[in-house]
Amino acid sequence: MVYAYLSILGMALILGVMGHRHTEVNHATVLHRAWRQLAPLLIRLPIALIAASFVGELIPQALFGEWLGERSGLSGVVLASVLGGILPGGPTVTFPLILVLERAGVGIPQLIALLTGWSCFAVHRVLAYELPTLGWSFVWRRWLVSMILGPLSGALAIAWL
Repeated sequence: MVYAYLSILGMALILGVMGHRHTEVNHATVLHRAWRQLAPLLIRLPIALIAASFVGELIPQALFGEWLGERSGLSGVVLASVLGGILPGGPTVTFPLILVLERAGVGIPQLIALLTGWSCFAVHRVLAYELPTLGWSFVWRRWLVSMILGPLSGALAIAWL
């Protein structure tokens, strides 16, 4: 996690130096836009972390280990893929929940499958965006070819870990 922070900090510093060299870059505008993107996260992220922690406490950890733990194998990977697909919310909800699930004993391959399922299937996004704009004939085809991605990512993680 430290590597991610240092990478982002490094990119921000490099881009800041590059922006400083160009006279058409308005630093006040840059900082204003950054604040507009950060402010909602300052409210959402702590609430999402608290809610995800409650989920982690309310669901018995033995259940996580049995159904989604390292020993659950491919059946746990498939279950995690399905759960990821029906998991509602954006990244500010999903990533804190995944962090809590990891600490509760969910296996890494299962977490990979869950996140892949959330990224590829996302029933809430399909209902809100894809279906109304692209239609059912597109959605079922996309789902059909995407169904393998969650289990495949978890299976590859099992093979490599």
